[in-house]
Amino acid sequence: MDRRRHLASCASLLATACVGSLALSGCSSRESAPDVAITLLDGSSHAVSAQKGKVTLVNFWATSCTSCVKEMPELVSTFEKYKSQGYQTYAVAMSYDTPAFVSNFAETRQLPFHVAMDTSGAVAKAFGDVRLTPTSILIDRQGRIVKRYVGPPDFEALHKQIEALLAA
Repeated sequence: MDRRRHLASCASLLATACVGSLALSGCSSRESAPDVAITLLDGSSHAVSAQKGKVTLVNFWATSCTSCVKEMPELVSTFEKYKSQGYQTYAVAMSYDTPAFVSNFAETRQLPFHVAMDTSGAVAKAFGDVRLTPTSILIDRQGRIVKRYVGPPDFEALHKQIEALLAA
């Protein structure tokens, strides 16, 4: 089979797979964020679906994760920059983290956004079985996942994406 026919065949298979499977990343329009409840350190519960109308970043992290700790000031700066425009952040500590460590971290660093403990692992599981930290998920105003970042994001690119979503 010549190269053009092979490429056309591959493209056809990919298109078929995309139509047949919404789970393939990038094949369909944006997938909806899972409608899970996030329990904050104060015990209150926030449904992800209640954030519709806001651009939201859900950041999975751990106090033992050096990359997570290092990126936290940038997450704070990003939140402060966009919060008045309809931007929200949830920092969700992984189930293996110690609640006292998470609480102490949030308190000593005066984290201005919502901080939560995923004690059962249900939130991480709902967002695609997140296991690596940091992992951040950007959600648009309609409650659809726009981008997943594994590892610290490129904050300049993240800011451009947030600005585009806030303007939409």
